[in-house]
Amino acid sequence: MLFNSVIFILFFLIVVAVHYLPINWKLKKLHLLLASYFFYAAWNPPFVILLWISTCVDWFAARGMNRVRSKLKRKLFLFISLTANLGMLSWFKYGTLFMETFASLVEPLGWVWVAPEFNITLPVGISFYTFQTLSYTIDIFLKRSEPEESFLDFALFVTFFPQLVAGPIVRPNQLIPQFKSPKRATANQFSWGVMLFIWGLFQKSVLADTILGPVAGHAFGLAEEMLVFDAWLATFAFSGQIFFDFAGYSLCAIGIAYCLGFSLPDNFKSPYAAIGFSDFWRRWHVSLSEWLRDYLYIPLGGNRKGNKRTKINLMLTMLLGGLWHGAAWRFLIWGAVHGFYLLLERTFFQRSKSHSELGFLPRLLGTLLTYLAISITWVFFATPTWESCGIAFRSLIGWTDSPIPVIKTIEITMILPVILAMLIGHWYMRDRKLVTVVQQLPNWILGILLFTILTVVVLTGGSDSAFIYFQF
Repeated sequence: MLFNSVIFILFFLIVVAVHYLPINWKLKKLHLLLASYFFYAAWNPPFVILLWISTCVDWFAARGMNRVRSKLKRKLFLFISLTANLGMLSWFKYGTLFMETFASLVEPLGWVWVAPEFNITLPVGISFYTFQTLSYTIDIFLKRSEPEESFLDFALFVTFFPQLVAGPIVRPNQLIPQFKSPKRATANQFSWGVMLFIWGLFQKSVLADTILGPVAGHAFGLAEEMLVFDAWLATFAFSGQIFFDFAGYSLCAIGIAYCLGFSLPDNFKSPYAAIGFSDFWRRWHVSLSEWLRDYLYIPLGGNRKGNKRTKINLMLTMLLGGLWHGAAWRFLIWGAVHGFYLLLERTFFQRSKSHSELGFLPRLLGTLLTYLAISITWVFFATPTWESCGIAFRSLIGWTDSPIPVIKTIEITMILPVILAMLIGHWYMRDRKLVTVVQQLPNWILGILLFTILTVVVLTGGSDSAFIYFQF
């Protein structure tokens, strides 16, 4: 069930209506849990079983860790949790990739092995809810928190439908405490939630799917050599598409939660206004960046074990972060490139001035160079195969034999203003919060903007295409 679909709007109206009925809080939470299961089952009902397995295993593993004193037994319970969750993730997401890779590796040795055709279907959102529920058991093991007493609250934490399939990845202490007392949105919260939902739909349906997506999809899907200008424009178009698609989803999720009286953390903080790559990862997919930092980079040793070990930990974190994004070796290379960026930055710019101390031109140049370097890496996401990936990179530097134009003049006049507006918007919002900016607008201007945005969404017919990050 997609946020950008009529069926979801009907579903959500029913959820809101029941949520505000005069019934006790436990029944309302049970209703939200059942609604979340229904929301997930709309894609593929049998995969709800995976949610049940993850919920039950982690619930009992956490309670088991809390009961025993032996460190070995605590590790055993953690091992059970890790094995169950990462086992399901590895099989459904990486099973085919690993089997095909194994077959290609043994072929030069004279061993012909054909991978069985299991036709593995990737459960939507499994990467997100696996990381979310693992944070619970890892926190219990590290004694950062106590096991949750209410199974209903924990199950709702795992399956809360606004952020179930594409984040933000929420920590237990961010969401479970909100289930302890009745939640009812105030008029301001509800209206703010509706505004965020509309703005998120506009980003997804209009900017990502209607303007930028068709151009980027056509250019990279052709697997043909492109003119240099067309290759760069397609790359910038995809940089905008993936941002508006994913940030749009996050805004919708946060807005939906607000309408129900709950709060979810921001997932994007004007990432294309970043100055440097560390700054970028503090702004792009913030919940994943912080998860990788707290549950992978720091446990590996972080920056506490010398410069060499720090660089190794940084690269390992980015490699695994890249592989998290998709079951293809392109994503591992994408992670390696980002790791290289971070190591380069750490080596040459670690002692440079803070961003606030830089003048206007250095900040502008740093922002544009960062955006350019980040956009190049999106080619690994935009292209469907290694072959098309290579063709795209050759087109970017003009290393081609017979390039062709793939972007029409009318498309150029639509793409360039959107990309320019995106970059200016990120620059302006770099150190500002959306709620603060909106509160400063006169009500009549805000009303006109919302009406215009909603009208454009309706007139374009919306979009029934899935969000890009659903495949991760």
